[in-house]
Amino acid sequence: MEFSIPLWFEIGTYVVLALILGFDIVLAFRRPHIPSTRESALWISFYVVLALVFAALMYAFAGAEHAGQFIAGWLTEYSLSIDNLFVFLIIMARFSVPRKYQQELLMAGIIIALVLRGIFIILGAALIENFSWVFYLFGLFLIYTAANQAFTGHDDEEETENKLIAFMRRRIAITERFDGAKLRTVVDGRRVFTPVIIVLLALGTTDLVFALDSIPAIFGITQEPFLVFTANVFALMGLRQLYFLLGDLVDKLVYLKFGIAFILAFIGVKLFLHALHENELPFINGGEHVDWAPEISTFVSLGVIVGAMAVAVIASLIKIRYDRSRGIGIDHDRIDEEQGAE
Repeated sequence: MEFSIPLWFEIGTYVVLALILGFDIVLAFRRPHIPSTRESALWISFYVVLALVFAALMYAFAGAEHAGQFIAGWLTEYSLSIDNLFVFLIIMARFSVPRKYQQELLMAGIIIALVLRGIFIILGAALIENFSWVFYLFGLFLIYTAANQAFTGHDDEEETENKLIAFMRRRIAITERFDGAKLRTVVDGRRVFTPVIIVLLALGTTDLVFALDSIPAIFGITQEPFLVFTANVFALMGLRQLYFLLGDLVDKLVYLKFGIAFILAFIGVKLFLHALHENELPFINGGEHVDWAPEISTFVSLGVIVGAMAVAVIASLIKIRYDRSRGIGIDHDRIDEEQGAE
């Protein structure tokens, strides 16, 4: 189905999103604080409602198919962004970032993510336009990523960050102390970098890794750059508040990574089937389209994505409740200390 929307709607969308993100940036940097549960929940609800309103407008201007593509893409990117939060928690804990200043650094990380994803979207759209066989590569890459997601932890990202940090410490002067959220400070009359620069580099490295995973995934749902970009923006908006709302719960959603892995594998297979359906490679079926290769519809994809995330989250919550009933994971020493203090 041909994608067509009024130019004013496309430009208006970019303007509105830029204004909302601009307001969020000002709020994060002008008023550094620890968002309350209520504040975080209200902001997340606002962003979710905004995404659903946008989907309704897409339905009105471009039809049900493209509205469904946006929702499926947004949910996929949102699930991958939640996985991002786990690494963000590790980074913040490793560098002992004061909780009051974490939202400023998270906002900077989100901006880096938007820029990187924008670049990858442009490159991905250009590749798809000129080389249809790239769907084979995207499909295989996502299947490989799914296996990695399911059977490995975040050790690879941590090892990369450790190498990067060691390299930075050898090249520039970095103090061990934070000075608010400042990038540089003065120590003994000499200007040096604060740990903020390492935190930003760690966040940027993480964003780069996740962008490499997420962009092929959403191109498996829609090839329209406008829908790809807006789905990414809506998925990243509210990520800062979600970080404070979920907190350590992200670490406890142990089956989440399997749900995400299933989604990535499903989209990888979908991309590979699409590549077969559109085949132009001479060594596959003589360069002809493979007629038996089915095209998986947008709404089937949407059902699989929602179902996989729902099963993963519900199974994780059941496990949390079961572990609590058995006393697993409870810090009994801390409880004894608190009771003794009383």
